[in-house]
Amino acid sequence: MAAAISKGVKNIVPDAEITCIPLADGGEGTVEALVAATGGRIVRTSSVDALNRPIPSYYGALGDNQTAVVEMAAASGIECIEPECRNPLVTSTYGTGLLLIAAMENGFKRIILSIGGSATNDGGAGMAQALGFGLLNKQGNPITQGGGFLGELERIDRATVHPLLQEVKITVACDVQNPLLGSSGASRIYGPQKGASPEIVEVLEANMTHFSGVLQQTFGRDFSSIPGAGAAGGLGAGLLAFCNAAVVPGFELISQLTRLDEFVKRSDLVFTGEGKIDRQTVFGKTISGVARIAKKYEVPVVALAGIVDGDLTELYTQGITSVYAIANAPMSVEESKARAEELLELISAQVIRSILRIDEQ
Repeated sequence: MAAAISKGVKNIVPDAEITCIPLADGGEGTVEALVAATGGRIVRTSSVDALNRPIPSYYGALGDNQTAVVEMAAASGIECIEPECRNPLVTSTYGTGLLLIAAMENGFKRIILSIGGSATNDGGAGMAQALGFGLLNKQGNPITQGGGFLGELERIDRATVHPLLQEVKITVACDVQNPLLGSSGASRIYGPQKGASPEIVEVLEANMTHFSGVLQQTFGRDFSSIPGAGAAGGLGAGLLAFCNAAVVPGFELISQLTRLDEFVKRSDLVFTGEGKIDRQTVFGKTISGVARIAKKYEVPVVALAGIVDGDLTELYTQGITSVYAIANAPMSVEESKARAEELLELISAQVIRSILRIDEQ
């Protein structure tokens, strides 16, 4: 996206000085954004998807060569699962645990884990099992993976936990504030997006409530109401409990690592964008974060999107100057995606033409 916009700007102002800073908010794309911004590299590895099917995967090594960035969506993400196979009763975060192990065993002592885009609602139980925690039922046997089986959990055995887990610091990049349980919790808010019917949502909520109680009994802390605990189907809570992780707003972490504030401060104009811009964009998304920084320095911000929908008043209040949909004619979402690079180049050129024309007057 940044490259396409840059090309459009330079078509009008060839000598424009442009800095491209790939960004994310803790969801999909976080690894690529941080690797690009810090001069790091992609590390190829293998894992399993949310249905435990073997898949090729990856994590990032940042430019300092000391910090790994892992994206749960690269293993346990919903885009890895065919729509007809999505079922949070059986999907698991086991593959995310395998990615953490790969990074730890490669010598990384600091890991950033982005947890957006999950296919799961297991509270991080699968991840914990991959890391060596024994999640045992009344008979002392491991519980089956998936949100549908958390109600069978009787106790957690820490005797066989991976030894490197104590030596690593895990920071969770999270773009939502949902608690683990309740009307705004993991199961009721995000369960339907992952294939859960209303009846299944209630099963997931009951199981997660039981799971939360066992976590509290084992670790001596109630994780259920902590902001972000419900992220990624409760993986936030699982990381807090099993990994003693710190949960931070995804955009804030990534903007610090990319030195976004510094670059915005000395800019005349900022472009940003999203697949869809609507009323939800103001809640912790990349665009709203960019807008807040730019507003601090009174730098205008142009936001581009495939789809623009609804009342954007609050977004303008945050610091966005103007919003444009990239489509220049009636077209399907599929066509808009296929032509995104071309359309971004055209609309960014048009924006620059308008700005120059206004300045002339």
